[in-house]
Amino acid sequence: MKPEGHPDYHMITVVMTDGTTYQTRSTYGKEGATLNLDIDPKTHPAWTGGGSAMLDRGGRVSRFNAKFAGFTAKK
Repeated sequence: MKPEGHPDYHMITVVMTDGTTYQTRSTYGKEGATLNLDIDPKTHPAWTGGGSAMLDRGGRVSRFNAKFAGFTAKK
């Protein structure tokens, strides 16, 4: 592969939402750049288990439940 086909891979500092930092290699920015996260595993519901209530936008969940209400899995 051509050398100019690869992005520059260098060290950056990642700042978590609580202010903690760590160093990692990335193609983001330039050498020594800082990446400030808006969402990270310490605050996002997908990792923290929060917000587990399912949103029923437009009645999709209700329609699904009604459609498959009598369905039972065969073993």
